[in-house]
Amino acid sequence: MSSHMISIQQIEDSDEKTIEYHFSDSIKDIDSDGPVNANLVLRSLGDFIEVSGNVSATLNLECDVCLNPFKYNLNINIDEMFAKNALSEDYAQETELKEGQFITDLNGAQEIDIYDLLYQSVILNLPNKKVCGINCNGKEFLKEDDLTDPRLDVFKNIKIE
Repeated sequence: MSSHMISIQQIEDSDEKTIEYHFSDSIKDIDSDGPVNANLVLRSLGDFIEVSGNVSATLNLECDVCLNPFKYNLNINIDEMFAKNALSEDYAQETELKEGQFITDLNGAQEIDIYDLLYQSVILNLPNKKVCGINCNGKEFLKEDDLTDPRLDVFKNIKIE
């Protein structure tokens, strides 16, 4: 696992205060089939650093219903803001943030940990219910006897074409 730290100074000193960053590596504790890939743009916006881009990976997950392993194609967009200095009340008036955008306070840190950002992004974007496919019926786990509530009888004879 190599270091994936980007110094704020590096961003400030670059053309248009913008750098492109390409990541293609494995991430600890994330079971992926091949590398996690990311194409990111880091841009300095005065008091903030904006990190935006795309992350994709093929993850090896286990189905919550039938417990079989399956491949999950993750493809997400990242749009994060890092505050260079401690967040203060004043930011609310000065900076218009996009809805749903997160701000991470760097607390004076001089670099951004891309590896950690990608780890968090992948973990937060895993499906809440991991199901291997639309046809997973998890037969072993849902026997007809489980449908003991008489109100559910109406569903027993439904035919799905």
